[in-house]
Amino acid sequence: MAAVDIDVPVDTEPMIHSQDDMERQAEGFKEQGNAYYSKKDYSEAFNYYTKAIDVCPKNASYYGNRAATLMMLCRFREALEDSQQAVRLDDCFMKGHLREGKCHLSLGNGMAASRCFLKVLELDPSNREAQQEKKNAAALLEYEQMADFAFEKQDFRKVVFCMDRALASASACHRFKILKAECLALLGRYPEAQSVASDILRMDSTNADALYVRGLCLYYEDCIDKAVQFFVQALRMAPDHEKARLACRNAKALKAKKEEGNKAFKNNNFEAAYLLYTDALMIDPNNIKTNAKLYCNRATAGAKLKKVNQAIDDCSNAIKLDDTYIKAYLRRAQCYMDTEQY
Repeated sequence: MAAVDIDVPVDTEPMIHSQDDMERQAEGFKEQGNAYYSKKDYSEAFNYYTKAIDVCPKNASYYGNRAATLMMLCRFREALEDSQQAVRLDDCFMKGHLREGKCHLSLGNGMAASRCFLKVLELDPSNREAQQEKKNAAALLEYEQMADFAFEKQDFRKVVFCMDRALASASACHRFKILKAECLALLGRYPEAQSVASDILRMDSTNADALYVRGLCLYYEDCIDKAVQFFVQALRMAPDHEKARLACRNAKALKAKKEEGNKAFKNNNFEAAYLLYTDALMIDPNNIKTNAKLYCNRATAGAKLKKVNQAIDDCSNAIKLDDTYIKAYLRRAQCYMDTEQY
């Protein structure tokens, strides 16, 4: 007897979860996220809030919760994106606007932060947290303005003071940190400046401003070859970085003039050496260590040319720039001996 084919009906429709089931599942993930958040296990909380969002991507509070978690993890840019998505989904979500403002504030954007806090106060005029944060945003803008004005006047200590105050609210603002680091370098506080720049580079190895500050510190410490490497790297990351371009040009010019002067001196061409050291001193008055050496070199050339009084002045200028420069003291002492100024 021939076999008979029996068609068994197969259910080809995928299992469809009801909206209620999906919402219950998402709420379960959210509750687990809340539990981890209360235990301060923010990484796990983040994972569960993400699961809730994956199931119900139109729920504003899930984005708000994940934003709060990201803020605790100091991932403010991602937290900002989640906060913005939360208020896009629900413009009356007060916590979403508040968190967006706090993220803007932490990232150094006082104007955007103020707008967010004003929105909260429109929804709830008595919201004390928004009132205080609005004051913090106004103070941030004031310190930023004061710092810009002080930088123009080359009052670098004032800039550092203002940036310290600003960073109390804007702890994740790389722009403020870089400005502080640059001014620390200009004040000769190189280890502090290097530390700030290195911290930024650990988080963002391509940050052109931080690379520039690292180069600036090396440049001012008379490590010109290494400095040029950092300036070139900064320009590779940001070809329009004018400060790095100028510093690179100055560093190369300073090195070239100094080497030309040294070569002329070794060839007993003391007049040429004297003039070349003079030219080098005109390149960058802010480079204290290199200029101290240039003054001492010019003093040596001047002494050979019998310009002993000028040589004494040059040694004194070198010592004013670097009071630990032993060679300048010895050169000046020799000049005093030569002129019988015992």
